[in-house]
Amino acid sequence: MVHGELWTVKELFVYPNEYIYWTIQIVMYPFMTGLVAGAFVLSSLYHVFGVTQLKGIARFSLVFSFALLPVAMLPLMLHLLQPQRGIEVMMTPHFTSAIAAFGIVFSTYGMIVASELWFVYRKHFVETAMELRQLGDRTFSQHLRHLLFSALTLGAMDISEHALEKDEKAVKILAGIGIPVACFLHGYAGFIFGSVKANALWMTPLMPVIFICSAVVSGIALCMLTYIVTMEARKLIAAWKRKQYPELPSPEELKSAEVHVVTMTAKYLIMFLILAITLELLDLIFRGYTAVKSWDILRSVIYGRDFVNIFVIQYGMGNLVPFIIFLLPRLTIKRAVAGTLMVLLGVFMMRWNVVIGGQAFSSSFAGFMHYHLPIWPHDMETFKEGLFGALTVIVTPFILFWFLDKVMPVFKETH
Repeated sequence: MVHGELWTVKELFVYPNEYIYWTIQIVMYPFMTGLVAGAFVLSSLYHVFGVTQLKGIARFSLVFSFALLPVAMLPLMLHLLQPQRGIEVMMTPHFTSAIAAFGIVFSTYGMIVASELWFVYRKHFVETAMELRQLGDRTFSQHLRHLLFSALTLGAMDISEHALEKDEKAVKILAGIGIPVACFLHGYAGFIFGSVKANALWMTPLMPVIFICSAVVSGIALCMLTYIVTMEARKLIAAWKRKQYPELPSPEELKSAEVHVVTMTAKYLIMFLILAITLELLDLIFRGYTAVKSWDILRSVIYGRDFVNIFVIQYGMGNLVPFIIFLLPRLTIKRAVAGTLMVLLGVFMMRWNVVIGGQAFSSSFAGFMHYHLPIWPHDMETFKEGLFGALTVIVTPFILFWFLDKVMPVFKETH
């Protein structure tokens, strides 16, 4: 059976070899890489530009960006019919194509984030290693933790004030270098679509810029949402253990810190959301004004078949409604959760409309194809390219973030 035949429904005149080849995993690929870039940009607002109000979420978003990083490759690996060959992109990087350049960009960005995390948490690594070293009779788990944290120090045990100042300078330099690399990491995903001359919907020079702006929006929204959920869990734990451990912060203190950080982060989310909406509408208006040869089929897709996906879900529920929610005074945690969820929905639908909508019309300009997402898998192909494959990609970074938090506590010295 041809790849794509299981989930493609054809209408009118469609060529026999045309199917929806790029499915949900190719939608998840730019969506996840955008979250990586957006989370890193949010952390850099504090480390580079000195926005002290975001200190509480800067370390959180940096660790979360590192947790999202390996997941950026997962959708492509699941989509490949021979995933064992995917590592060749990393082992033999070159600039002959946008996909091949991914190896260089991804490796460079990974080293930058890992180095920045090391400088941020070096003091924690040294203090933990020295604390475990002083224990006379260590358990097996404590012995493993001692070996782990001793290795993470890389032999740099100096935590004097002068040494920590150098660490802060290194973090600032790495964060400054990482911003353009993070934008390029996701911008090249838009470059891949924008450079496809055979597809009328994708061929636009604004595609990389649109992808970058929406990536920052989605990354900030996901960090806000995860931060809120984590802080709510900390409040429950603090209320439960406060009697046994009085040194724990009170739920009222945690709530005050949570509201302050969320309010400040929402202001930057609104700024990038305005920029993303403006660019997307500018591209849509430009297409209608120029009215090239393929505009007739594009108009039938944009204003007809995908009207609900584009104007109701993406622009309405995903852009306009959260924009109003965040603009209303006295932002509450519940409104912030609703707003961030809608923002993520809007960015996801933008990726969906680009990837799936770009394949909805035939190259003959006289037929259409419809994509039916496989819900319940009956083989490996429908698992990877269906709902459960997408859920696997979504859940994985949260599992990685949980493990990373055990080594690099995100709330240390912030609240």
